[in-house]
Amino acid sequence: MAKQDRRSNLGRGLAALLGDETEDYTTLDRVRTSKQVPVEFLHPGRLQPRRHFDEESLAALADSIRENGLLQPILVRRDPEQPDTFEIVAGERRWRAAQIAQLHEVPIVIRELSDAETLQLAIIENVQREDLSALEEAEGYRQLMEEFSYTQDALANVIGKSRSHIANTLRLLKLPEPLRDLLSKGKLSAGHARALLNAEAPESLAKKVVAKGLSVRETERLANETKDPASKKASRAPVEKDPNTVALERDLSALLGLKVSVTFRGSGGELTIHYNTLDQLDDVLHRLHQTPA
Repeated sequence: MAKQDRRSNLGRGLAALLGDETEDYTTLDRVRTSKQVPVEFLHPGRLQPRRHFDEESLAALADSIRENGLLQPILVRRDPEQPDTFEIVAGERRWRAAQIAQLHEVPIVIRELSDAETLQLAIIENVQREDLSALEEAEGYRQLMEEFSYTQDALANVIGKSRSHIANTLRLLKLPEPLRDLLSKGKLSAGHARALLNAEAPESLAKKVVAKGLSVRETERLANETKDPASKKASRAPVEKDPNTVALERDLSALLGLKVSVTFRGSGGELTIHYNTLDQLDDVLHRLHQTPA
């Protein structure tokens, strides 16, 4: 049997392992079309937000790949530390399933991407496919904000989600570990977890929610009912404002001719303008629409 036939029978992936393959796959990023490369030339990206891959889902995808092949290429970038390999940007699930299906090669598309672009694309793909758990999504958002200086508004625009969705998802990172575990296992939804976030004894409440199969609304009611009356009263008690805030309110009131209240909440807050008649409201709107000369 000729050498070429023997290599073809073994499969090009195995031939590459045996040192019989001479093509330099790392030069393929000179083109933008899909190319076939051995599966062992790829490895998971270090910025991949997804940590859990369901075995049953992978097995089903592997069956589909055996039947129809891998129809969608895997997006990769050249590994900055190992230039003879590629880091997966989007498509790790397909890459894993392809190996289960015993494919020797997979189609890839190579792009030059920064770390921020890599994480952003990985999150977008997973979020659009609903492949990320709520905690994985939150961790990806946190990483983009802390490592790459994204704001919540910028994230909302890039990811295609509302700012409130970004903010509510990030709140899940404040959950105690037992609740995070229940959320990761799918025993609690993100809505349940947010309802329990500021509750008294959230861990015991979570067990009750799971045992009784309570809805999110029922969980919210349960969390409110179990709050300590003293803490409820304390939360309603007015907080004494510092002199700077009082001075700011006084200046704004003098400017608008109406009572103004300013409340700070962390890095944000609320500005409330009190009016008695629609004419007063109309006057405020007129002032806001005026452009400086």
